[in-house]
Amino acid sequence: METVERRVLVVEDERAIADAVAARLRAEGFRVEVVGDGPGAVAAARRIPPDVIVLDVMLPGFDGLEVCRRIQAERPVPVLMLTARGDETDLLVGLAVGADDYMAKPFSMRELAARVHALLRRADKVATAASIKRLGDLEINQAERRVLRGGVEVHLTPTEFDLLVHLAGRPRTVLPRERLLADVWGWADASGTRTVDSHIKGLRRKLGADLIRTVHGVGYALEVDR
Repeated sequence: METVERRVLVVEDERAIADAVAARLRAEGFRVEVVGDGPGAVAAARRIPPDVIVLDVMLPGFDGLEVCRRIQAERPVPVLMLTARGDETDLLVGLAVGADDYMAKPFSMRELAARVHALLRRADKVATAASIKRLGDLEINQAERRVLRGGVEVHLTPTEFDLLVHLAGRPRTVLPRERLLADVWGWADASGTRTVDSHIKGLRRKLGADLIRTVHGVGYALEVDR
């Protein structure tokens, strides 16, 4: 279990849900702050700053997608988005602006807590690796969580970075989508493979379409020299 020093920012305008989420996360040992609108969320993220954010999509002021976009532009932080809608467009847009995981309401508090723990474990695992990996014209600084291609720095979301690090660990090796989902996201089942696909699209958009090869029906491989 994470220590009490880990901070979670809960952004939810439905008071009953916000209180229930906060109570569960406090019981897990987290320090929790709750805000109920978009501008308040951005201000709180600057003031705390949080180790992870649980963020509702529908908010007063401006929505969770805009909150995520603004926060990630200033400082990469793991984000778990919540929504009452099952629209796949929301999922894809949320991932594009920097969300790492996604849960639809109604949801299990136990599952939400498990997802928060998984996000933090993944961030911690990458942060402990202080090496700089160079593959072709790609440079990955794991300690500083920075990526350069051709000498130009590229801004990645926390999950995009973790996914790239995982692919770079075995360059030119095809890794199944289900394995990526388990190793990077910590999911035991294959229900979120479209989440993997969306993050791969994000990496290609930012780093170049030639970087990652798709093996249809199997998975993905990082196409760089060892």
